[in-house]
Amino acid sequence: MKNEEKERIESEIRGLILDLDAPTSDIGDYKIIKIYEARLKGEEDPYNYEELSLKRQAVRDKINELQALLKSE
Repeated sequence: MKNEEKERIESEIRGLILDLDAPTSDIGDYKIIKIYEARLKGEEDPYNYEELSLKRQAVRDKINELQALLKSE
């Protein structure tokens, strides 16, 4: 694998991780925390947990795939 390709993959991994962490992301940890807080208070989920969970898992799967690609080289 060329250095450029490796850097591109590493950059993509960083971007995906930011999507999971960023409070402004559609799949960010912030939404998970808000769901958790609402459930602790006995309130309705402010976001669709099932949909959010599926999207977050797809991102984690992509990160794992890219990391495996890097390790195979």
